[in-house]
Amino acid sequence: MHVRTGDQVIVISGNDKGTTGEVVRAMPTKDRIVVGGVNLRWKHRKPTQQTPQGERVQIECPIHVSNVMHLDPKTGKGVRRRPVQE
Repeated sequence: MHVRTGDQVIVISGNDKGTTGEVVRAMPTKDRIVVGGVNLRWKHRKPTQQTPQGERVQIECPIHVSNVMHLDPKTGKGVRRRPVQE
């Protein structure tokens, strides 16, 4: 994979195109990553003793690694880099 946890990336396709964020989690076996603030979905939680009303929580879902590029801090645009050898 060409990104690692902690890298700054920009989304180049999908509903969140143009959004930037930091890679929170990488899943190399599935070629997916979780980017902070990107691909938010609502999760409905059942009522428990701590939260008797239940709740709706927004969570960040994974996106495919091909939909992101590294972010150049100077220009604010996506740049290609060589793949990281692990």
